[in-house]
Amino acid sequence: MRYMVFVKMPEDVGEPTAALVEAMGEEMQKAFASGLMVDAGGLYPPSQSTELRLAGGTITTTDGPYAEAKEVVGGYSIIEVRSEEEAVANARRVLELHQEHWTGWEGSVEVRRIAGPDEGPPQS
Repeated sequence: MRYMVFVKMPEDVGEPTAALVEAMGEEMQKAFASGLMVDAGGLYPPSQSTELRLAGGTITTTDGPYAEAKEVVGGYSIIEVRSEEEAVANARRVLELHQEHWTGWEGSVEVRRIAGPDEGPPQS
């Protein structure tokens, strides 16, 4: 099973500490080497993004930043695991590294299963 893990935080959180960057780099190297991690990356800030929206039959385009954003996705990973519990345990490790290496950081990690091509649409 594949899961996407999103790291979410306030937009104005600032730059990560060098210690966190190093710890996350080491953790990601191990995860890629073991086959756990399929893909991962940090995301540029919303000020460097574009949103396209369909509403009322019209497509609009808006360049960031977005005034209503309270939390933003700062990074993601795609992991291959045997169970949801394993996915959650690996996501928890991301928060533990932030807790250990970035004093005062607050945010969340969202874990969402990726539907495979043979599964059809996800059920609510």
